[in-house]
Amino acid sequence: MDSSIVIISLPAIFRGIDLDPLAPGNIGYLLWMILGYLLVSAVLVVVLGRLGDMFGRVKMYNLGFVIFACASIALSLDPFKGGSGALWLILWRVVQAVGGSMLTANSAAILTDAFPSGQRGMALGINQVTALAGQFLGLLAGGLLAVVDWRAVFWVSVPISVIGSIWSYRSLRETGTRKPGRIDWFGNVTFTAGTGILLAAITYGIQPYGGNATGWSNPMVLGGIFGGIFLLIVFCFVETRVKEPMFQLALFRVRAFAAGNLAALLTAIARGGLQFMLIIWLQGIWLPLHGYDFEDTPLWAGVAMLPLTVGFLIAGPVSGYLSDRFGARLFSTGGLLLVAASFGGLLTLPVNFNYYLFAALLLLNGLGQGMFSSPNTSAIMGSVQPEYRGVASGMRSTFQNSGTALSIGVFFSLMISGLASSLPHTLNSGLQAQGVPAATADQVASLPPVSTLFATFLGDNPIGHLLAPSGVLDKLSHAQVTKLTGHSFFPQLVSGPFHDGLVIVFSVAAGMALVAAVASLLRGGHQRADQQPPSGQDPDQGPDQNPGENPGKNEKGQPKWRKAPSS
Repeated sequence: MDSSIVIISLPAIFRGIDLDPLAPGNIGYLLWMILGYLLVSAVLVVVLGRLGDMFGRVKMYNLGFVIFACASIALSLDPFKGGSGALWLILWRVVQAVGGSMLTANSAAILTDAFPSGQRGMALGINQVTALAGQFLGLLAGGLLAVVDWRAVFWVSVPISVIGSIWSYRSLRETGTRKPGRIDWFGNVTFTAGTGILLAAITYGIQPYGGNATGWSNPMVLGGIFGGIFLLIVFCFVETRVKEPMFQLALFRVRAFAAGNLAALLTAIARGGLQFMLIIWLQGIWLPLHGYDFEDTPLWAGVAMLPLTVGFLIAGPVSGYLSDRFGARLFSTGGLLLVAASFGGLLTLPVNFNYYLFAALLLLNGLGQGMFSSPNTSAIMGSVQPEYRGVASGMRSTFQNSGTALSIGVFFSLMISGLASSLPHTLNSGLQAQGVPAATADQVASLPPVSTLFATFLGDNPIGHLLAPSGVLDKLSHAQVTKLTGHSFFPQLVSGPFHDGLVIVFSVAAGMALVAAVASLLRGGHQRADQQPPSGQDPDQGPDQNPGENPGKNEKGQPKWRKAPSS
């Protein structure tokens, strides 16, 4: 919930600290409030999963709860205003993300240790689906709590994290296999720096640069992208040379592991794009057209998206349980096909849609993602050797979190590109038709489309925000001001350009879901628990070898992995 609860609460948070996030020079605060948690999570989970393998997964998990609790308390006690207040929140969100990464990096490994293979899908299904559902429930909770007080968005985490810390320390015991070793410092540095720089550069790519609507031509952004890629190449080279690498590249020789993570990455990108585009669609167009004030749209957007969460909660545990018996491939692949079909259905909807049809498509999307996520996680975690489950869990989380962060850069850029071709002319002519002077209309229409997108995203009245600096609203008639700042003017004005961008976004998301379905299909066949080699048996004997259990070793003492047999 904490990874998304701030998203929907940003208007109340920035009002609470007296900061206009859309003012020149403040857009960076907005981006880091949205993305800081995701970027830190994407960078650290592999490192923390590896440390869990070395020092104990429960120990790292418990410490993560304590760090998370302390950061939650600090967030709710922000003593500053303006830029200082924003920096306080961003800093402690980063600390909170460190604690959250310790939890997510080790939770799947702890469950995999605790449950036999015949029950693992159900256990991981509940864990995975509640986490995904929490991302969307956070949108609803943020909308509700922001109405009470912006600090309540952070207060809600305090009792949960404190109770969770006490409960985990009292209840959890180490049941897994520890693998003592040395920390791969050079690998840690190159991976953390490379991933962080790359994702940060992609994030800044959605900001305008010069006369362009996006920042992809910015030398700093290009330098960050290529520099990040170079460091990750160096990291891969390092990991093949050190004796005890943090990132077990050999795991990718396991077909179930490699295909499952590829499918998870593509699905995370598609899911992140869906979440943000739906928020903008609902808050900027559909809800105002149906009489909701812009200030109230964050809460009602969360309510409108509940069918997506319901789909997760229904399909996840059920598909996890069935995948224990029939394998992950059928459910994961079928779920991704449902996701692709739901994106296709969303493409056919008009901008001012019928809600019941919209809700049905969201439910279908949630069912598909629930069908995919639980079996896929179970298959990934069940394909690796016990002592590597922590790093495998971290690698899985890295792909998932990186996909979400990438989706923001990718889909916002696609949407901005779609808007940039038609929004300026539409906005200019629409404003002039309501008496706005041509010079002011030209100036507003020439603003980067990202400003308009973020205005709707923040639950602000977009026209009021765009025209406020010029003071033109004070010079127009009451009827003209009422028309310009009313519920229907802006949504009707931008519905055409927005739909153009929406077609691009959902078409790409549907394509990613289909490619992910192909990757899932290629993961290999199902092996029942009774087909695993008995403890102590030579894993290289017989056709029923499970690639994740007791593999042979190469001359460096690293695991010698083989492909999973096909059914």
